[in-house]
Amino acid sequence: MYTDRIEMVEVSPRDGLQNEKAMISTADKLVLIGRAIDAGARRIEVTSFVNPKAVPQMADAEDVCAGLPVRDDVTYIGLVMNARGAGRALATGRIDQLGAVSVATDTFAMANQGQTSDGSVEAAKEIIAMAREAGKTGQVTIAASFGCPFEGEVAEDRVVAMAIALAEAGPVEIGLADTIGVANPAHVTSLVGKVRAAVPHIPVRVHFHNTRGTGLANVWAAVLAGAVTVDAAIGGLGGCPFAPGAAGNVSTEDVVYMLERAGVRTGLDLPTLVAANHWLGEVMQRSLPGMVAKAPPFPKQV
Repeated sequence: MYTDRIEMVEVSPRDGLQNEKAMISTADKLVLIGRAIDAGARRIEVTSFVNPKAVPQMADAEDVCAGLPVRDDVTYIGLVMNARGAGRALATGRIDQLGAVSVATDTFAMANQGQTSDGSVEAAKEIIAMAREAGKTGQVTIAASFGCPFEGEVAEDRVVAMAIALAEAGPVEIGLADTIGVANPAHVTSLVGKVRAAVPHIPVRVHFHNTRGTGLANVWAAVLAGAVTVDAAIGGLGGCPFAPGAAGNVSTEDVVYMLERAGVRTGLDLPTLVAANHWLGEVMQRSLPGMVAKAPPFPKQV
């Protein structure tokens, strides 16, 4: 009834850290990326190319890219909001894939990137075209797919219409993001199914926040509904500076434990992820939200 393999995208270096008030050094960001690679991550969202005044934690985007390990087997993703950010990302020579963002509501789109929802669709299409022209790939995430911090409920038909419009640009995938953690498994099943039916030639990726404790249940529902890629962050860190109340991403180690125990391969090594969680907790000087790293190993290690 479900696939035997899911692709994971590690988003801790960007989405995991972007909302942290204490500045994380470039060196520590690179160690985090290295630990993710050691755990088996092969797609990593390494940074975002946004206005540093708006997101100070990402002000070192070019420095992070300059220090990335040279790996032919790893896809480095840079999040960009507009053509200017895309140009910066491509200029580093180290970003393999541009990640564009469209927003399902006007109010959040204005807060997040200073444009309407329709404007964010057009900007994403331009970014995907720029990636292709540069010999790279482009993907897009529809933020607030399951609910908006300002406007509340988001109609599924709106998200489906956006997916259809974005598919015209030829992204390698379309992501559905529960930016503020309000989704439930029934909603996830319905929306993933509708988007897959509307754009069957485009793979669906999902991005969940565990704000209300439904993150893992939503991941499972998405997998059953046919999503093929899951975003997650080591330790479960994360949040959005422009989305009031947004809390951490689903934890990579929690998602990996759940999926692997259910017979769905992720390609990631759980003990290495747990060690990365503990290291990152020391950097952040606090216990991180992820649950598996707080529990004894199971089955018991011999």
